[in-house]
Amino acid sequence: MNIKHFGALFKARTMEFLRDKETFIWNLAFPVVLVFGFAFAFSGNNQAVFKVGTLGSVPSDISFVSIEHISFVAYPDNPSDSPKKGREKALARLSQHQLDLVLDFETGSYFVNDQSPTSLLAKRILEGSDQKNTFARLKPQLSSGEAIRYVDWLVPGVIGMNIMFSCLFGVGYVIVRYRKNGVLKRLKATPVTASTFIIAHAISRLMIVLVTSVLVYTATNLFLGFMMKGSYLVLLLLTVMAGLCMISLGLIFASRLKSEELANGLMNLVTMPMLLGSGVFFSLDGTPQVLQSLSRIFPLTHFIEAARAVMLQGAGIVEILPNLIVLGSLTLVFFLLSTLSFKWE
Repeated sequence: MNIKHFGALFKARTMEFLRDKETFIWNLAFPVVLVFGFAFAFSGNNQAVFKVGTLGSVPSDISFVSIEHISFVAYPDNPSDSPKKGREKALARLSQHQLDLVLDFETGSYFVNDQSPTSLLAKRILEGSDQKNTFARLKPQLSSGEAIRYVDWLVPGVIGMNIMFSCLFGVGYVIVRYRKNGVLKRLKATPVTASTFIIAHAISRLMIVLVTSVLVYTATNLFLGFMMKGSYLVLLLLTVMAGLCMISLGLIFASRLKSEELANGLMNLVTMPMLLGSGVFFSLDGTPQVLQSLSRIFPLTHFIEAARAVMLQGAGIVEILPNLIVLGSLTLVFFLLSTLSFKWE
């Protein structure tokens, strides 16, 4: 790769983006407005129903499980998880105030978060409705933890969504426009190689995504004070990996298409399922198993899952290594496919 050619292309693409003030402002303003909007909408602590996690088979003759306004989530909620991992996940959700109780039917015990008012109230309902004295005679095991606001849980999803749209449309759509306008045809007559052009475009977009993500996080964090138990360096590394993966995916659409309308439609066909099925706005816990399994094929799912683990649980590189491996593998596959299939015209 010619460094001089790379530098010229990198500078040209970056300056093109910065000079497009409307797009630049939109990339910054939209996620900020979204975070503040959800923070305001879900700032209250009122919950319409209780949410209870269950371990083991649930007997049908316990009246508590038939109460209308209580929802139950069975753990492990993923067939690939072991019972031990399911138990750990349920107790983690309880400590984060995402569950109000955890009923362990395997050992006949139950867990309460003594720092959660809804958990203590759910305990009273359990004791009052437990006619068979299955749990009422037992002393609950306590699980304490700081409450996670919805906005704390939402931020990784909004950042991931912004990365997805910025990378796919900022790379795929732009290169298709270049091909349609004849820019690529003119570049073909120069000594610039396809790999140099693609890498310069990708690195430029990656730098833009990193800067906008940091600005969005910093600006909103100043006012809302997000929970951050992990390392900012680990979160930055994860953001880089997610950005590279989404850029590589966008390059696949850019490699041959010459119709902006077709490119826009195909990219929406990819982004909409990821937006709805990756847990951006709502948790996938308790959703049909088919949906949870399908979500594992989306790179956005792995970013959001790992980012929430870093921010809310203090996970390190070792804990999120499986997510990093998936993102790295997908990046390599997408980049090779886009490079091998790239056409100037």
